[in-house]
Amino acid sequence: MPVRLQIAAMVFLMVQAVLFGVGTIIIMTTSLADDAFTLMPAVVIVSSLFSLPISWAIGAWLRTHTRGERFEHDRHVAG
Repeated sequence: MPVRLQIAAMVFLMVQAVLFGVGTIIIMTTSLADDAFTLMPAVVIVSSLFSLPISWAIGAWLRTHTRGERFEHDRHVAG
């Protein structure tokens, strides 16, 4: 399994949790609360769908960022 996919899989759950929380707060604090029973499944699906590309992008960024940081840190420690 590629490293980017592993990182994206770990980040996916955190991103989905944040998006689900935002969607839930929006529903519960507005006039949509009356229809919350029918809207919550949509929030779950939409948060899952939006989490996929966001976590994929974050995975790429983290892989690039941590690779550079690791080498920079190794130079300071070794040198």
